[in-house]
This record gives sequence, C-alpha cells and structure tokens, in this order.
Amino acid sequence: MAASLFDSPHYARLFPTGEAGRLFSDTAEVRAMLLVEGTLAKVQGSLGIIPEDSAFFIHRSAMEVQIDPAGLAEATGTNGVSVPGLVAGFRKAMEAPDHAQYVHWGATSQDVIDTGLMLRLRSLLSLCEKDLRETLTALAALAETHADTPMSARTYGQHATLTSFGAQAAEWGNPLFGLLNELPALREACLMVSLSGAAGTAGAFGPKAPAIRTALAKELNLADPGRSWHTDRTPILRIADWLTRLAQALGKLGEDLIAMVMSGIGEVDLGGGGGSSTMPQKQNPVAPSALVALAAQARGHLATLQGASLQKHQRDGAAWFTEWLTLPQLCLAAASALTIAKDQAARLSPRLDAMAESVDDPLGLVHAEALSFALAATMTRPDAQAATKALCKEALASDTPLATLTGRDHPALDTATLFAPAHQMGQAPADARAFAAKVAALS
Repeated sequence: MAASLFDSPHYARLFPTGEAGRLFSDTAEVRAMLLVEGTLAKVQGSLGIIPEDSAFFIHRSAMEVQIDPAGLAEATGTNGVSVPGLVAGFRKAMEAPDHAQYVHWGATSQDVIDTGLMLRLRSLLSLCEKDLRETLTALAALAETHADTPMSARTYGQHATLTSFGAQAAEWGNPLFGLLNELPALREACLMVSLSGAAGTAGAFGPKAPAIRTALAKELNLADPGRSWHTDRTPILRIADWLTRLAQALGKLGEDLIAMVMSGIGEVDLGGGGGSSTMPQKQNPVAPSALVALAAQARGHLATLQGASLQKHQRDGAAWFTEWLTLPQLCLAAASALTIAKDQAARLSPRLDAMAESVDDPLGLVHAEALSFALAATMTRPDAQAATKALCKEALASDTPLATLTGRDHPALDTATLFAPAHQMGQAPADARAFAAKVAALS
C-alpha cells in the first residue's frame, strides 16, 4: 500500500485528483515560494527598501531559476523548514552575489511558506469551482428530466412516502449549490498574504512594513490581512472546513447510490461498476464507495487541523508540521471526490422499471400517510392515524391492498386519486425543477 494513494500510480484511477494533484507536489510548492520571493523583492525595490536593480534581477531570476526540491532535503531536515535551503539555493543559482544578498529581505520562512500555500489554495478552489459547476449541471439535468418520475422515499431504510427521482437529484445537488455560492466570500476572507517577519512584528521591515504587505498582496492578487496570522490558522481552517463539507455532500451522494444499487433495490444504473475476482455476476459500486471513504478521510483530517490550530506563543513548530501532514491530504480528498462525483453524475441514470415496481407495491402502504390526512378531514387527527394504522395492519395480515380496504370502510374517499403516485409526490416535482432552474441561472 502506498503512503499516499493520491500520488500512487497503482491507485491513480481509484482516487483521481486531476490537476489538483499537481498543486501539492514538491515542484509546485517550490515554484510558489520562488514567486513569493521574487514578488517581495519587486515590491521592496519599488518602495526603496532594497536597490531597484537588485529587485529587478531577483524578480526576473525567480521566474527563470530551477531549484531541485530534492536538493533541499538535507537543509529542510536540519532546519525544519525548506525556506533556508531554498534561499541559499536561489542565491547560488542567481550567480550575482551583490543582488542575491537582498533575497528574502526581512521575511521569515512562515511568510514565504504560508503565502505560497495561499497561491496554491487559490488554484485549488478554482479547480473545485469548475468541477462543482459540471457536477451541478449533470445533477440538474437529472432533476429536470425526472422531476415527475415517482420513486419511494426511504426513512430508516424503509419505504416512507413518495418522492421523485428528480427531487432526489436536487437533494444531492442543493448542498453543492450552497457551497458554490460560498466561494466568493471564502476567497475574499481567507486567501491572504503573510508578511510579518520573525515573531509577527515585521520589525525588520521598519515603518514601511504595512506598505510592503499591501503592495505584496496587490501584486499576488491576495488579500491584505492588515496583521500577522502566523498562529491564527482561521483562514486555513475555514478553507479546510469548506473542503470537508464538500466531501461530506459528495459522500452523501455515495451513500445513497450504494443503497440504491443494493440487491433487491437496484433503482439506479451507475453506468459501470467494479468486478469481483471470484463472483462474475458482481458490479460493485466502486465510485460511490470511494466517495464515502474520501468523506471519512476529510472528516478525520479536519479534526486534526482543528487540534493543530491551538498554537503556542508566536510560532509553534509541532502544530505547523501537523498542518503540513494533514492539509494536503484533505485538499486532495475533496478534489478527488469532486473528480469522481462529476464523472458519476454524468453517467448516472434511474432504472425506471425498478422504481415503478417499488412505487406500485401491491399493498399500497406507501400511501398510508396520504390516507391518514385524507381521513383527518372528517375525524380528529389521532383517530385518523389510528384508523390508518389498523387498515395497514389488516392489509399486511390479509395481503389485501390498502386501497381496497379503504374503499370498503371509507367509500366517500376518492381512492383512485388518493392512491395514484402522480398525486402523492407533494412538492417533489416543483423542488426538482426549482433546483434545475437555479443551476441553469448560474451560466
């Protein structure tokens, strides 16, 4: 078993991460940190903190220099952070000592690492947004097409009342729609630069510290927090929370699909399944199972991140290291879940015969709630419920349809309408169409 299934060639198709996987590679991290170093020098040159010619040379070099991440291993193992080794390697690669001395002027390792992380998280959220929109489009198509397709709703694993498959698709999609709408505010509040120096005071920058931070934020198209957030991991936690809730919403889709393809139910076609090594008849719900597993992984990592947010003093190495161990895995869990869900939603279809068989249960017990409210028009609600329970018990005992027994005891009721699926789905068709309309309005 690979240490991380996300970057394992063996498991690449089971837990695919797409473009998001590249954001959490060593190369991507080094490139992001070099971008921060180069942009910082550019800003400092424009503000007269370092010589302008040195700033220009550093900025240009940061775009061109190639630093081998493997070459940073020894220094990182010694220092606990990769930036000292990166800065040393960058200065050497520049081959211009007079200019190179101004690299990383006044910044601390955490400034560079956290700001570089924010650049990668910004790209991650953009990828998530794209996949979210595609997933929503597929679910909206199901909701619109099957708004009036009746199916049995289930509570506690048992038939409850009628809904529609379109409403079921909307139920999967509405949380995703809400998460999509949260993204603008999340980006504005959490994607920010870090530039606070050794102990959060920005002392090495002098009185121009706020101006440097503001200019750096503008150049990198990130927010200026107006403060140090070295030990305030709220921005990280909020992004991690959003990603976890995304994974949970997709996990719900997975849980339902696993139940809906169970033997004896079989109400959906996944568009393909996994085979068994010994049972030729099996088509296992592999993609839905992966969604459930990824949701579980995300939950666990969020709990660890929340614990790591309790940091000592102005810097806490152990807590920071814990964040490194968990945040990338959480990010890739959410990205992988979206990749899987997007494909699954596009291939998903209802098995109308199986749904109809469930809806057209000969005893018609799925209509019991509707019957109890119809009876409540002429008797008290408790009496109506008691009468309905008695009829349901008789139907089960005598294997007689509930509609037949209702017609016998309550001939005034219009049983043809009362027991017709098209009349007993409540707001399900309207809810399905409303969801589809919301998604259509996004484009």
